[in-house]
Amino acid sequence: MNEYSNQIELFIRYLGSIKNASEHTLRNYRLDLEAFKKYALSLQVEESGDKTLFVESVDKRLVRNYLAHLNSNSGAKRTILRRLSSLRSFFTYLVKEKIISLSPLEDIESPKLKKSIPKSLTMAEVDRLFSLPDISSYLGFRDRCIMELFYSSGLRVSELVSLNRGDFDKSNFSLRVFGKGKKQRIVPITKNAADWINRYLEHPERKIDVEDHKAEKDGDAIFLNKWGERLSVRSVDRRFDEYLKLGGLAGKITPHTIRHTIATHWLENGMDLKTIQVLLGHSSLATTTIYTHVSCKLKKEVYEKAHPMAFDEE
Repeated sequence: MNEYSNQIELFIRYLGSIKNASEHTLRNYRLDLEAFKKYALSLQVEESGDKTLFVESVDKRLVRNYLAHLNSNSGAKRTILRRLSSLRSFFTYLVKEKIISLSPLEDIESPKLKKSIPKSLTMAEVDRLFSLPDISSYLGFRDRCIMELFYSSGLRVSELVSLNRGDFDKSNFSLRVFGKGKKQRIVPITKNAADWINRYLEHPERKIDVEDHKAEKDGDAIFLNKWGERLSVRSVDRRFDEYLKLGGLAGKITPHTIRHTIATHWLENGMDLKTIQVLLGHSSLATTTIYTHVSCKLKKEVYEKAHPMAFDEE
């Protein structure tokens, strides 16, 4: 018999070393698999008093009960889908490694998630957001630089905070970005965004301690927190929350909304979906096509450009 907890550790190690999964992805897998373990053990202890869970004891009935438990506790459907997906990947791995012969998630259908159209900002809202940081301060200058880069590149927050000086090609206005699964891509940025990065990297306060921040401690990272260390995703989210409340945009947008916004604006200005897919780092074109729903006027145009049998009426 194979203990569930031991197999989690082997699975996480496999994802990190073989699949090159990010720390964020590994953390989510661990949380999801531990959540299922906690539920399964609560039932098992109640029924038999046994406090050790084995992967061989997990069956379809238990998985279905877990799904019902998640639904009855008003869990967000996206979270439920992620937890089910993590379990599916885990047990598929166990079958592949010949730990078990059949996955208990075989024939278990995932609940359907209604696709929502991503929110997008108007140019007036973009201008309002960009006007909020106090660029006379070092940290305010950094925040405006981040906004400019978000809008120029469509980066994910995790990609932005991971940027190193060596990833920035200031001559060719481009960035080397490591996306999901550590996949590398080159992302062009505007001259304006490149200028903001240059000025931020050369800011006179970057190398010194002042009242509201410490001098640079991480010489590789582009974006630093007030302690001089690499900026975190959580810090970016927190700073944006402050600006959104200040600008009356709270509850409407997040840093990720700017990614949706620039993708929508690219599409509206004639960029093809395949190029947008590459720039955003989407593994599937189907993910990118969601942006065609944002602007109704584009639906017919995108269809006619993409469909091989489409032709103009005479």
